Amino acid sequence: MQVKIKKEGKQKTYNLINSWDDVTLEKWAKLINNKNKSKSKEALDTIKTLSDIPTNLIKELSLNDISKILNKIAKLQESEDTKLKNIIKVDGVEYGFHPDLSEISLGEYADIETYIQNGVENNLENLMSVLYRPIVEKEGKYYSIKAYDSATTRIRAEKFKKMKARDVNSSLVFFWIFVQELAILLPLYLMELSKKVIDNLQQSNSAKSGIGLV
Repeated sequence: MQVKIKKEGKQKTYNLINSWDDVTLEKWAKLINNKNKSKSKEALDTIKTLSDIPTNLIKELSLNDISKILNKIAKLQESEDTKLKNIIKVDGVEYGFHPDLSEISLGEYADIETYIQNGVENNLENLMSVLYRPIVEKEGKYYSIKAYDSATTRIRAEKFKKMKARDVNSSLVFFWIFVQELAILLPLYLMELSKKVIDNLQQSNSAKSGIGLV
């Protein structure tokens, strides 16, 4: 998408993103960080990140022009596809979203928890490197991914800075839904597990004391 700006009687054309597909994970992370800034700073950095308009020229634009550009960006974001993309391609390599989050390992979840605690906006590529991994086998819509190895996440995370922002967003939405369900199910599971442990201990103690039905 192009934006025409007139200055001192001369008109020049600048480029704005054509669709939300043009926004990478790295750019989206910058946009998220803008939310903690003043409205004027947020507007400046958003347009700077998603266009090739020089910073000094952005500052000279009227509030009406700034509003028009931001509205164009907002419409592009509204039209993005929010459906989870199970398989993505980055630098020609296919990566698959974790096929069964209920089977996620404690090590994987611990790393994800650390990234969230340290600030999601600063660890998007790290989160994605856990949730998306190289596909080792694929048959139709089914696939299996490489086993988790925290030592390789840093290399993958650097590559994922080129990942499309819409894929990041949809995968996080899917993951948050899973986490919310887990938060409900986990206490129930732990209660059931505790009950089994207590029952086993009671049975063991009864057997040792010689007390029981004949």
